[in-house]
Amino acid sequence: MTSPGRTEHLVLPGVLSAEQAAETVAGILTAQRSDGAIPWFRGHHLDPWDHTEAAMALDAAGEHDAAARAYEWLARHQNGDGSWYAAYHDGDADAVTDHGRETNFCAYIAVGVWHHYLATGDEVFLDRMWPVVYAAIEFVLALQQPGGQIGWKREPDGTAVNEALLTGSSSIHHALRCALAVAEEREEPQPDWELAAGALAHAIRHHPEHFLDKDRYSMDWYYPVLGGAVTGPEAKARIDSRWDEFVVPDLGVRCVLPNPWVTGGESCELALALWAMGESDRALEILQSIQHMRAENGLYWTGYVFEGERAVWPEELTTWTAGSLLLAVAALGGDEATTAVFGGERLPTGLAPDCCGVR
Repeated sequence: MTSPGRTEHLVLPGVLSAEQAAETVAGILTAQRSDGAIPWFRGHHLDPWDHTEAAMALDAAGEHDAAARAYEWLARHQNGDGSWYAAYHDGDADAVTDHGRETNFCAYIAVGVWHHYLATGDEVFLDRMWPVVYAAIEFVLALQQPGGQIGWKREPDGTAVNEALLTGSSSIHHALRCALAVAEEREEPQPDWELAAGALAHAIRHHPEHFLDKDRYSMDWYYPVLGGAVTGPEAKARIDSRWDEFVVPDLGVRCVLPNPWVTGGESCELALALWAMGESDRALEILQSIQHMRAENGLYWTGYVFEGERAVWPEELTTWTAGSLLLAVAALGGDEATTAVFGGERLPTGLAPDCCGVR
């Protein structure tokens, strides 16, 4: 048996009280199905990445049994090639609504599994999930390109899409480091993964031409930092260079330029990136700025349009928005598993390629 939920480290002035934190955790638990699946909200679809983020938030809140059920759902639904489909309908039949297989979605289980293990110390869980993580990473790395970047999906017919997305590849970089940590804990070295992680980090840092141009999206701005590929002075310079474009004071972070739309998920992820850079004060300010998106049931609206009619849009209370907030608060609150996973100091870094005269 695992310990009951705990929320004391989820208390953050101007963001969450103990009662509010408990309400937010309860909101995610209410959305979780009895089979462990965590859809965006009941009646909507589930995707593997957001499902995992919500499970990590449950672990950060001490709801380890519920999180374990979420990972067991992924293990049961993994395809034979190590992948998951991009979307599953929230229904008893688990009907697939998008048969594409996105590399970013598939890799992220490694982050969740490592986080759960650090939170619980459950070696039986790690042993059970190792084949799942291994197969998922092998599926992803089959789409790595000669420049180090990762093709972003396979089409339903299996055709590889070799074009790479900077946000997705940055998230995969984080996942690869967590997968290497799992392998290291199990004493099963994976030198090919180390090479892959190093090549991917190099591409993210030094070869923007390897990725599709999506620089209108805030995720392409902060994800290289959040995913751990860009650190130190380079991370600060990257964030500072576009701060005024994406951050709307007292409202949050824009999703995409020039749209007057701030979103909770992007805001919380930026806060996590700022915390990882050592800028907790700015992270706190961002989290405080989105409290206007909190609903009475403790969940959070996906976004808010701040011009014209000024309205919540879309009218969705998503588990992944709540999950991203809880993880950001847990990092600022010093939760050991969350800080280890997103801080990155104890994660393997991979092997940098000997090319271009840079590291």
